[in-house]
Amino acid sequence: MRYLKKRRAERIALTYSEITFRHLVLIMKLIRIHDLAAQDIQAIWQLATKPCPPLEGTVAWSFEGNGIRTRTTFLQAFRELKLQFVELPNLLKTSERACDLAGYLDPFYDIYVLRDGNQERMMEFAKASHRPVINAMTSKGHPCEVLTDAFSIQNTLGPLTNIKITLWGPPTNVLTSWHELAQVLGFEVLHVCDAQFHEKKDHVRFVEKMNSATDVIITDSWPQGYENTLWSLNANQLAAMGDPKLIATPPFHIGQEIAMDPLIYKGFMGYLQKMDLLPVQKAILTYLLSKP
Repeated sequence: MRYLKKRRAERIALTYSEITFRHLVLIMKLIRIHDLAAQDIQAIWQLATKPCPPLEGTVAWSFEGNGIRTRTTFLQAFRELKLQFVELPNLLKTSERACDLAGYLDPFYDIYVLRDGNQERMMEFAKASHRPVINAMTSKGHPCEVLTDAFSIQNTLGPLTNIKITLWGPPTNVLTSWHELAQVLGFEVLHVCDAQFHEKKDHVRFVEKMNSATDVIITDSWPQGYENTLWSLNANQLAAMGDPKLIATPPFHIGQEIAMDPLIYKGFMGYLQKMDLLPVQKAILTYLLSKP
């Protein structure tokens, strides 16, 4: 009888362990766009088109650097969703192990929104945490920004599979996240840049010269140390591409990734387009907090 009781207790413990493990596996993280499936992205965009009801919970947020627009809209998103929020400055800069940070902090927070240059450190923390983690930017990816820009393009011009999207300049965190979005949703992006940056990627076509029209062109701030002004996008090049819509990812630098002031270009999507950051970030928070 004692043996049977012991075996039953072991089975109960094993079942609990399996349930806990499966629960943790289902917790969604957004560190890279590859963390989402196509249906997740479409669900987030659908949520962004309508009011999101208030949520319950507490957000831990930590932003390295300025993050002016992303910080502004995420804080506003927390307020509008009635979430409590606590700033943990330089969270990922501590010398503590990621597993220890997560172990100590998880009982107090329901979700993390983090901006830190070190994507590997953020991924390590996300893997250790039993809570959703949102990447508000790393040096290798900017998923919330790109999900917002793509949402704006789709609402303005139509389905992404029908739109010609061109990325301009050396690879950056934003442009790399565009590669990932194209791979997840199954459409093609054209990336115009130096041949030294060309690589073989599904759904990404690299070229050195642009010889055709496009519907949208996207630039981003150049990586530190990059100074090839041959890749400063100018008005003549835009005209040759059929005067496409322009998303110059802020902060843009006139004389670097773009040769002219984009405010004088009639196709600049600009300030109004970035207002979509708020509904998309609210939708991301709502979607991730709604998952098991």
